[in-house]
Formats: sequence, C-alpha cells, structure tokens
Amino acid sequence: MGTVFEKHPSENECRELWNRYDTPLHIRKHCMAVARVAYAIAAELNRNGFELDLELIMAAGLTHDLVRLTDRHDLEGARIMNELGYTQEAEIIRVHMMYSAFSPIRFINETDLVCLGDRCVIEHEYVGVEKRYQYIIDKAISHGHPEAAAKVGQLKQDVIRLVDEIESVTGKTMEEITKDIVIE
Repeated sequence: MGTVFEKHPSENECRELWNRYDTPLHIRKHCMAVARVAYAIAAELNRNGFELDLELIMAAGLTHDLVRLTDRHDLEGARIMNELGYTQEAEIIRVHMMYSAFSPIRFINETDLVCLGDRCVIEHEYVGVEKRYQYIIDKAISHGHPEAAAKVGQLKQDVIRLVDEIESVTGKTMEEITKDIVIE
C-alpha cells in the first residue's frame, strides 16, 4: 500500500487565503515562485523513486508567507493554517524561517523542499543558493547585524550539500530542474 496523504488546500484555495489576509502582490509572486521551485524539485525526485507529497509542497509553498507583513509571520501563518485544519502546512510554515536541519537525501521531506525553495528564490525569481545567501548576508549587514554573516555562511554549506545530493540523485542541475519556472 502506498503513502496516504492528507487533504491540502488547492491553489485556488490558497489564492482565496491571499485575498482574505490581504497578501500583497509581490509576496504572492514570491510564494508562487517558492512553491513552483519546491514542487519541480520534488517532482523530479519522485521520478527517481521518492514519494513526496506534491500537494503539500505546493500548498505550503503558496502559503508560507501568507501574513509576511506581520511580526513573526512564521508563527502567525502557522496559527492560521492550524485553525483551518491544515496541520502539515502549519508545521512547515512554523519552521520555514529558521529551518537549518536539512535532511540527508535519503530522508528528504516536504519541509526540506519548501525551505530549499525559499533559499533559492529572491522575490519571484529562482536565483540559486549562492546569490540567495549573499542577499541574506547583505540584508543582515544592512540591518546592523554583520555578525550574522558567519552563521549564514555555515547554514549555506548544508543547503549546498542538499543541492549536490539532489543533483546527484536526479542527474540534473537545479538550473535544469527549474528552467521552465516563470512567475509574472
């Protein structure tokens, strides 16, 4: 018997949530890019023997920054999704900002992929790990936290490890996996 997945909000239901919580257009586009990047990677992994829940990945990606303009948007977004009964999405949203324990490829999960998607996208464009982490470092420095650069650099190494493992398993680069993703 295969894996049994829970019900997840559809893309249209996620769009309705964006409307309900007044998610700005630029954040909606970012969420769409993260969701599509994570989904593309997961679909490629599934073609290579994995059993990842693509609907969960899409829904969590689409809603991970649902209330991005609020303080602790990770916790507030998780609370909202929990109240709506979307507990798996809520858990991914709750950890997405500080997630740093990326699994080895043999244990890769939906949280890893949504968080990886978020670590490869700036605004609504796939840019890869190097450029995204440089953006994070620059942002931390500009906000008066130059000490964060070393910590962010350490975290980047784990993401690079995961990307290398994904590329090894799939036989494709991240750029090949994500090449058809366009968010307008």
